[in-house]
Amino acid sequence: MFPMPFLRGGLLLAVMLSVHAQAAEDLVVCSEASPEGFDIVQYTAATTADASAETLFERLVDFAPGSTQIVPALAQSWDISDDGLAYTFTLRKGVKFHTNKGFTPTREFNADDVLWSFQRQLDPAHPWHRLSLRGFPYAEAMGLAQLIERVEKLDEYRVRFALTHPEAPFLANLAMGFASIYSAEYADHLLAAGTPERLNNEPIGTGPFIFERYTKDAQVRFRGNPDYWNGAPAIKRLVLAITPEPNVRQQRLKAGDCQITLFPRPVDIPALKADPRLQVLELDSLLTAYIGINTRHPPLDDVRVRQALNLAFDKAAYIRAQFGEGNATPAVAPYPATLWGHDATLKDWPHDPERARQLLAEAGHADGVKLSIWTRPGGGPTNPNPGIGAQMLQADLAAIGIQSDIRVFEWGELIKRAKNGEHDLVFMGWAGDNGDPDNFLTPNLSCAAAESGENQAGWCDKAFDALITQARQEPEQNKRAALYRQALAIFHEQAPWIALAHPKQFVALRKGVEGFVLSPLGSNNFARVKLP
Repeated sequence: MFPMPFLRGGLLLAVMLSVHAQAAEDLVVCSEASPEGFDIVQYTAATTADASAETLFERLVDFAPGSTQIVPALAQSWDISDDGLAYTFTLRKGVKFHTNKGFTPTREFNADDVLWSFQRQLDPAHPWHRLSLRGFPYAEAMGLAQLIERVEKLDEYRVRFALTHPEAPFLANLAMGFASIYSAEYADHLLAAGTPERLNNEPIGTGPFIFERYTKDAQVRFRGNPDYWNGAPAIKRLVLAITPEPNVRQQRLKAGDCQITLFPRPVDIPALKADPRLQVLELDSLLTAYIGINTRHPPLDDVRVRQALNLAFDKAAYIRAQFGEGNATPAVAPYPATLWGHDATLKDWPHDPERARQLLAEAGHADGVKLSIWTRPGGGPTNPNPGIGAQMLQADLAAIGIQSDIRVFEWGELIKRAKNGEHDLVFMGWAGDNGDPDNFLTPNLSCAAAESGENQAGWCDKAFDALITQARQEPEQNKRAALYRQALAIFHEQAPWIALAHPKQFVALRKGVEGFVLSPLGSNNFARVKLP
């Protein structure tokens, strides 16, 4: 998901001036939104992951740059039992946690940190479990407490995960942000001091960058980690300059106030490519834009009404307006056709207002209904111009007799209230975390995700849920793919979303900036960036 709140003009000017004054060895990235926090296990937004999981924290395994290939990280090797029920990891030695003004570690990373990081999420009796104000959205939506029977410390540098059943995407899941490894010693220190909130406000990890400070809605500052086990970054400091407006991000890039601009609007790409001072990278990423239909709110609990919404919206016109020609493909399902398990036989909902009106009448709403449309300010890869998109939806719904009002919320407020199920229709986006179809389905559409609130549709279909559960436990990819195709057919017929588009991912850089690699997972890592 991609957040986009506003900055006020005066604050923005101040930030621009301060950033511009920084040394050439500092990398300034114009980012589109504020992080929700830095305790990554509590959050799902991509901007939060960039400011925490991709900078401060690491996992047992990782994805190779620009791919979904799993490579060693804090674990240097692993072994999987023949029955798929035991994963044993040999941990990397000599890895140091960060130091901050209030804490200096007395030991290096070891098995105790792995146990703490997972038991905190899985065990309700763990002293830190109840301290998570937002819960553990990934762990809850993916049913990890039911999957992981125990995490065992075999010795200082070996841990074993015992599963209740085989889980095909388990190793890939451990490369996701929620599986980040924390310092158990730092956590004990904060608990003893009565300051557990510092885990979120003053984070400590093992990653390539060390947290310095966060100025809300303005910037996040990091310094390079000279003791990073995988080689210190070439840049001395990293600054995420929070700039919600795409036009302002573009201006700042051209002015040299930032060296990298994330998520330029697709319609601006030709002009950016034509600028000799700039370079543009693009990639067919695992991104999905959609409108979540809150099935907990009548009459949206009626499948005929949800189908009517899909028929009413002119998706082709929306994609042209938002992304321009060739920058996005229409979405029929929750994940792109490039991912295995896609069903090529699924046909998109046509734009058919007359059929939409008929369905509304059949559902007893010939006189129409009133709905709210929720969106956010700013713009990002899955929703480049939120205002225009919401207005197009509003107009198309009006054409079939549905009155709607548009409500704009700052990102943190939007997702908090949407998780509570207060919305009717909400514009959302999802970036695949691990290259597995399950990552689009279980966190967003499972019954467990509906219960936790992460399922924006609040949709729980027992047949769909049984199919994706079975698919996770099936080791053979062909059999998994067949199960997913069955699940996608249910999704399509039940229409809990208006699936919008699978956009391309873009980033614009100053000429001479090297080492940045676009990830198909929508994340941004700056550890290997070099400045001219």
